[in-house]
Amino acid sequence: MRTPDVSFEFFPPQNLEASFRLWDTINVLAPLEPRFVSVTYGAGGTTRDLTRDAVATLHKTSGLTVAAHLTCVNASREETLEIANGFAEAGVREIVALRGDPPKGSDGFQPHPDGFANSIELIEALADTGKFTIRVGAYPEKHPESPDATADVEWLKRKLDAGADEALTQFFFDTETFFRFRDACQKAGIDGDRLTPGVLPIENWKGVRKFALKCGTSVPAWLDDAFDKAIRDDRTDLLATALCTEQCSELIEGGVKRLHFYTLNRPELTRDVCHALGVTPKVQLENVA
Repeated sequence: MRTPDVSFEFFPPQNLEASFRLWDTINVLAPLEPRFVSVTYGAGGTTRDLTRDAVATLHKTSGLTVAAHLTCVNASREETLEIANGFAEAGVREIVALRGDPPKGSDGFQPHPDGFANSIELIEALADTGKFTIRVGAYPEKHPESPDATADVEWLKRKLDAGADEALTQFFFDTETFFRFRDACQKAGIDGDRLTPGVLPIENWKGVRKFALKCGTSVPAWLDDAFDKAIRDDRTDLLATALCTEQCSELIEGGVKRLHFYTLNRPELTRDVCHALGVTPKVQLENVA
């Protein structure tokens, strides 16, 4: 089996304890030499400053290629591009460009009066600068706001045509879901190699299940049954590692070359799965005062 290239997603810390957890996560995963690591935005752009600070710190101290999430929410075009240019000036040349989730409690996404109306406009503006590698989101299962799966594929093609380089998918539990999506993308003229499946190691099944339903990710009945039994037997970590490793192996056997892990800033399970796939430590991250 081919050893995949990997990347990892983190969220920015919101307090001192979370800052230590993020740094511990980096120390655990950096020796695996990821292609890049990304730092998310909160819903409604609530962690914009935290994301910017975390990205700058990781870029300066970790030696890793860092990608910053950037959204259209609650900011004008000028403000958004000012943030992007600030990343570029700091040496961060990789952006995950997203429309972004609306603020909690709102009725849905509403563009800023002077802002980007959608992710395509944001991608076009970033591409016009010539400064960034641009990644975007993709949805193997229908986006909650999309009329159907065909519309999701068409929208993804528009994002790639607008200047995006690569698409990172939402997580999924059924591997065939990704392969069906890849087939649909290829029929629409999208190179399948530009799709990188997103993988979510299951640290806490109840929390992940709730999040999956919110995202529109299908939850197979067998997965509920498996975790019910594992919880009773106190073997959830073993099950989670086995399931995630099996999913990744099936993706690789199906021709996937890259995997993007949503770590939730809890690195041990991601590390164990990577080791099982042959992605082993190469260097040790130096401690930074």
